[in-house]
Amino acid sequence: MNTNDSRLAKQVEFIVEIDKLKHVHRRTWLTDKSRRENDAEHSWHLGMMAILLLEHAQQPQLDLLRVLKMVLIHDLVEIDAGDTFAYDSVGALDKAERETAAADRLFGLLPPDQAAEFRALWEEFESRQTAEAKFAAALDRFQPMLHNYRTQGKAWQEHGITAEQVIARNRHMAEGSLAMWDYARQFVADAVAKGYLRQ
Repeated sequence: MNTNDSRLAKQVEFIVEIDKLKHVHRRTWLTDKSRRENDAEHSWHLGMMAILLLEHAQQPQLDLLRVLKMVLIHDLVEIDAGDTFAYDSVGALDKAERETAAADRLFGLLPPDQAAEFRALWEEFESRQTAEAKFAAALDRFQPMLHNYRTQGKAWQEHGITAEQVIARNRHMAEGSLAMWDYARQFVADAVAKGYLRQ
């Protein structure tokens, strides 16, 4: 196919490349326990959550579009780097290196201005310094916790995760939404009481 718009051609190639996100499977089970979710489904879910739960953000008047961009972009690097399980201490050792290399390649497929914007949004999410990034990160932690609770701790039990690990891993959620963190702690406590999660 011949095209006169190299910018559009680059954008289309990026769109085709990110379709691979649908093949990156996470450890999180769908709430009906039928299968594990993929990264594209996770990103969509976070986008919906950002719209629905914005009123619970710790900082008022967030830039919702910026939050949406971050939750849709942040896991694209896993096309190359793979999903690193939240509680995998060994996989976490080289996670940053793998994901940085993936960001270089994937965002480099875009026209320069969009490559710079996507890279900056990914880095903003990773550093969790802005109010928008803190809220986006809170959503990213809340969603798998909710799935684990609603599946009677299926992934937690598969990997021998304890309540202490869950709390330690996710406590920064409070920076983005204290209301969501309080809610999440309630279902962690309930999961322990019901035997879904070890103390």
